[in-house]
Amino acid sequence: MSERFLAVVNPAAGGGRCGRLAGPALDRLRSQGIALDVAETRSPGQATALVREAHARGCRRFLAVGGDGTAFEIVNGIFPADAGDRSALAFLPLGTGNSFLKDFADAPDAEHLAAALLSGRRRACDVVRLTHADGVLYYINLLTLGFAADVAAITNRRFKRWGELGYILGVLTCLARLDRRAFPLRLDASSETDRRRCLFLSFSNSRFTGGQMMIAPRADACDGYIEYVRWGPIGRLGLLWNLRTLFDGSHIEHPLASRAAVRRVDFELDAPVDVMIDGESLRLECRSLEILPGALDILV
Repeated sequence: MSERFLAVVNPAAGGGRCGRLAGPALDRLRSQGIALDVAETRSPGQATALVREAHARGCRRFLAVGGDGTAFEIVNGIFPADAGDRSALAFLPLGTGNSFLKDFADAPDAEHLAAALLSGRRRACDVVRLTHADGVLYYINLLTLGFAADVAAITNRRFKRWGELGYILGVLTCLARLDRRAFPLRLDASSETDRRRCLFLSFSNSRFTGGQMMIAPRADACDGYIEYVRWGPIGRLGLLWNLRTLFDGSHIEHPLASRAAVRRVDFELDAPVDVMIDGESLRLECRSLEILPGALDILV
């Protein structure tokens, strides 16, 4: 098993910020004695392929240089093959949101990262397995359907280059054409299907999304549960009035909101829908979610 890290760099992350800053940041890590191999990605999905090949060669240490989407692709290169030796994932957060890492460090920089790598500080992190009509995906941050997924889709199409401001513009655009609908599902071993209309559903492993939005304030990436948050069909004015609560997590106290810690979710969708998964906007026919407790080591 290799003791070197494979640093997977997404130069487009953060509106190109990662491409400008990655080289000097990686040089600082090398100067502190950290052995790195570096691979740059040029297209969506390439990080997954690179990591899968490296994993087959015995690499078990990976460094995500970019944002949440970069880490998402790396995780999907590690799993499901990581059944023997455990893999470890570290982060050099040069993307737009870097939402997942906010659960572990307020403002990590290259020095903080180097200390984590040199000391070998690890935490066992849960991973969520999503089965959909066309295959399987793995994530460590969150999956969301409804309003938040609509925001992610339009942000990626129209406003991504503006970073966190772009996310706010996406929110305002979706607010103007508010769509509240049902996503039938069952939680854990329940025999009852929830077919109620909602603003959004979130299935979180960590607390934040979109950089600063605390969609799941009670989530814990190391507790062995998926944090399920549902916000019912709130009206446009009500959402506008309560929009600020999405940033401090107090939205879950709204009368139309609810939450639960679950281990499995079964969907009864009859067609693909827009989803946002770890910063990536996809269209999937979701079938089920399962928690894989402590399946990945993270270095923080």
